[in-house]
Amino acid sequence: MAYLSPASKRAIANLRAYSSPPTNWYKCPLTRRAAVLILLFADRGGDLRVVLTIRSAGLKSYAGQAALPGGKADSLNENPFTVARREAFEEIGLPMSDHRLPPGYSVEHLTELPSNLAMTELGVRPCVAFLRGPAPSERNRDPDTARDILPRLDAREVAAVFTAPFFNFLRDKDLDPGTRTSVPGEWYKGSWHSWHESAWRMHQFFVPVSPSTVFLANYQGASGPPPEASTDITSSKTPAVKSNGASAKSSSSLQPPLPRSFYSMAGDALAQPRYRVFGMTARIMVDCARVAYGEEPEYEHNSHFGDEEMMERLLKIGRLAPIKKDGEWLSRDIMMKAAKAKM
Repeated sequence: MAYLSPASKRAIANLRAYSSPPTNWYKCPLTRRAAVLILLFADRGGDLRVVLTIRSAGLKSYAGQAALPGGKADSLNENPFTVARREAFEEIGLPMSDHRLPPGYSVEHLTELPSNLAMTELGVRPCVAFLRGPAPSERNRDPDTARDILPRLDAREVAAVFTAPFFNFLRDKDLDPGTRTSVPGEWYKGSWHSWHESAWRMHQFFVPVSPSTVFLANYQGASGPPPEASTDITSSKTPAVKSNGASAKSSSSLQPPLPRSFYSMAGDALAQPRYRVFGMTARIMVDCARVAYGEEPEYEHNSHFGDEEMMERLLKIGRLAPIKKDGEWLSRDIMMKAAKAKM
């Protein structure tokens, strides 16, 4: 097996041992079930990196935004990992079975995290997996997971696949001092925003990229242009109801709700020295890193994991129905009604 640093070994062990609390994902109708794959692998130094994507510029929604591979369930028989692996295969070409990976590579399903509630009122279940690489051999003297796996992916539903340092999602600056000085921009920006009289922390991470960490989609051999894929589930989300620390208690520290323009991408997303990861994708990465490394972030954040309580309350008042009506949205009145629902 490829080398893992002591910190990476502990992180994988912590994720493997993590038992997620009961989920409301299975209580949701089929049309409200979705899952994403958090695919981790070790770089040459033994540190963990995570695979992310940039959505195609030709898609109808959230074009050019960063997201985890994922999508909606196809049947009630699919569990979250089945959904996540199928979507990862469809979006980035990750084989469904180990025997279709290059020799020495395998995928271990580690754990599932509490479900999140997407802006589109989907219950999104994060599934964590470890892409194990081989040790050096006569056949592959210099194994490099990013080089050996990602360039072979047929990412027809995304513009690019890129990787980010996993542990860095707990820090407010680039871990590598050289990156801080050589790559324009900063790693982290965050702020508290009001949402129906609650506080939600908007995380923005700006991942530095290079030719060795970004792999552009190859459409050669594809029949026609990139497909207009399924509804995005990770780039934007409804804010969490609970919050932590004194920052959430003082309304004077809260900024207004984010404008729609915040979610749009100006210019060519692939031409930037850093790729922006924000919204639900960013929050999922933060929560996963908290579990893996047993540490809290350097910056302020919503302290609870996922939105299981919010989902349960909404289900109790008849929300998250199989069919969404035109103009239906989670208004202040709906959230106040859900808050009063008996648990």
